[in-house]
Amino acid sequence: MKFTLDWLKDHLDTEADVETVARAMTMAGLEVEDVIDPVAKLAPFTVARIVSAEQHPNADRLRVCQVETVDGLKEIVCGAPNARAGLVTIYAPIGAYVPGLGVTLVEKPVRGVVSNGMLCSASELELSDESDGILDLPGDLRVGRPAAGVFGAQPVIDFEVTPNRPDWLGVAGIARDLAAAGLGTLKTPAIEAVPGAFPSPLSIRIERPDLCAVFAGRLIRGVRNGPSPQWLQDRLRAIGLRPISALVDITNLVSYDRARPLHVYDASKLVGGEIVARGGQSARDSGEPEHLIALDGKTYAPGPNACVIADAAGERPIGLGGVMGGESTGCDEATVDVFVESAWFDPLATAQTGRDLGIISDAQYRFARGVDPASVVPGLELATTLILELCGGEPSEMVVAGEAPAAPPSFAFDPARVGRLTALEVSDDRIAEILIALGFEIERGDHWIVTPPSWRRDVEGPADLVEEVARIVGYDALPSTPLPETPRAPSGVLSPRQARMRTARRALAVLGWREAVTWSFTSRKIAQLFGGGDERLVLDNPIASDLDCMRPSALPNLIQAAARNAARGHADAALFEIGPVYAGDRPQDQTTTITGVLAPHAPRAWTGAPVDPLFALKADLLALLEELGAPVASLQLVQGQNPGWWHPGRSARLQLGPKAVVAQFGALHPGVLKALDADGPMLAFEIVLDTLPQPRAAKSGSKARPAAELSALMPLTRDFAFVAPEDLVAGDLIRAVQGADKALISEARLFDLYRGKGVDDGMKSLAVEVVIQPREATLTEAEIEALSTKIVAAADKLGARLRS
Repeated sequence: MKFTLDWLKDHLDTEADVETVARAMTMAGLEVEDVIDPVAKLAPFTVARIVSAEQHPNADRLRVCQVETVDGLKEIVCGAPNARAGLVTIYAPIGAYVPGLGVTLVEKPVRGVVSNGMLCSASELELSDESDGILDLPGDLRVGRPAAGVFGAQPVIDFEVTPNRPDWLGVAGIARDLAAAGLGTLKTPAIEAVPGAFPSPLSIRIERPDLCAVFAGRLIRGVRNGPSPQWLQDRLRAIGLRPISALVDITNLVSYDRARPLHVYDASKLVGGEIVARGGQSARDSGEPEHLIALDGKTYAPGPNACVIADAAGERPIGLGGVMGGESTGCDEATVDVFVESAWFDPLATAQTGRDLGIISDAQYRFARGVDPASVVPGLELATTLILELCGGEPSEMVVAGEAPAAPPSFAFDPARVGRLTALEVSDDRIAEILIALGFEIERGDHWIVTPPSWRRDVEGPADLVEEVARIVGYDALPSTPLPETPRAPSGVLSPRQARMRTARRALAVLGWREAVTWSFTSRKIAQLFGGGDERLVLDNPIASDLDCMRPSALPNLIQAAARNAARGHADAALFEIGPVYAGDRPQDQTTTITGVLAPHAPRAWTGAPVDPLFALKADLLALLEELGAPVASLQLVQGQNPGWWHPGRSARLQLGPKAVVAQFGALHPGVLKALDADGPMLAFEIVLDTLPQPRAAKSGSKARPAAELSALMPLTRDFAFVAPEDLVAGDLIRAVQGADKALISEARLFDLYRGKGVDDGMKSLAVEVVIQPREATLTEAEIEALSTKIVAAADKLGARLRS
């Protein structure tokens, strides 16, 4: 919403400048977005007169002009076709910033002739879009007069209107609030009734009072619809509206002045003697959707709940009520007789019509927020007065159909509540003065009875009145009381579980994973894919139809996030999330998991076979568990027991026992990825934080980590090849070998797997390299043989024998 300072002063008697007005609006709760001061913008520009205009010696389309300016006689090169001797125009000196061009003038030659300034067009000064030539001003203007005074430039305030304050969409409503705030005295001119000279030949019928509650109109015959006067054009241009004709400009003026949208029909183009407010054609007996060509030249098909204005016994649509008029009855220069409409259209229906048809007009914007129902008749009277004054004509009697919605109800109010809720010290008389200035009616007594004005339907109870008083008194007057200082806890603020979560975030970030934060919900259909979806975990009031169930796992949300990344060109994603899941059948069965999804789609390269991403994932998982203090060396790797959303041949679990499952990892099932519209392959891991054992507490006085014991002796290696049953997990064999002598064996690792000739069916050959680190002295051959015997014996307990 925009308005000029002069426009505001039509309603408010004040000496305040534009900055003071903007500051007072802000303190009264009106969100000022910008203050545009064209006086400052036009300050460098003044009136000048061309003394002579000669052809440029080096350019056919340029003229060298001798110009009488405020700075004396100047030689200026000009390319405008209308540059001529005697022309009065606007001069810009060297150093001036030209807003329409976005440049600052400098002294430089133009085709060999130095131009000492510039002669300006309307578009270069941002006065209009016209740029065919320089400004051609009246010849009696004094040379040197400031351009701001010539064009009547006024400061413009632009502010945001909140949806609950449609009265601020009129300058009169803004002036009312500023007067209540003490910025001046309200002087909005009263609207006088215009007597009708003859009965209206047109009647009004309302078929859908739920869409149009009241409709008023009158015929004015013998009007002259030419250009509107200059003051009206300047006022509309200042707020960004394009003047069209006197009749249209008057309706725009009333709309912005009193927040009362109107519409004017060319009466000669109306068919029949009746105007009807009804629903869209699809709701009528004919059944076929109808179409309307609106004033914007587009064709619309209003639905059954759109308010259609029609003539010809209600059959021909001529407008969309509260949104836009029709092209068939629009006014033009030949218009002589007009029918003026002033109605009240339902806000919700108007807003929905605008959304359905994709129309955002000034009228739709205002009606959707709720126009004052009591302004129907006064708005029509004001429009009639302006039309008679600017266009002439003779008015008919007013025709009114329907009944305006009931006024807002009265309610009791205790003025002491202002102090209780805000701690402001405001007297009862001052409270009454503020509310009356804002348009409220008050019956004072032991209990106040307050009636809101018709334009304040947002006020529904005492708390709203307290807000009004606080707003006008000023929020800066609210006392500030600091909260009592809370003593700090004597120990750390993080619990062991919270500390683990922070450690996990840092560890995964170091490993190159990116944290994602997703919903704790998913769709019930997806939840069932991951073992969830119990009826008791379905939400009664979901925020979206596809988020109607508590998630049994964070995997589906991360899979979908990785798929969205891939759809946007980032296929190689590594995402993790730490958060709650609901794997039971009750909302109370909540656990916390650390979940990661890896979508390995690295670019192809010729540098050799890359590391299997499954082993890279396992390495990251084990590194994370190590950071969290899990007993990694004691974890058992079990395959074939993961749930159905894991790939049966490329997934496993880490556990401390049959029931103590610490983590699951591996490839995700292709069928699950397809159901989630995600391209595979994808790998994942899931750690149940609540089942992860806490690290053993250090004994009092002991160090958290012992000093490194580095031996001065060289390590040696021995290789062992074992024939083992096919179902023996390699990790179990490695663990057994390494445990044969924990003092001497520093590491054991698998380096070969073989199946084939020389190995019986159902068996496999596992080759293990053992690193032996002497501690005190170099090992003798006998000691090495004794250690080898221990290794073979440890493997034999698992059914693995030394391969011959």
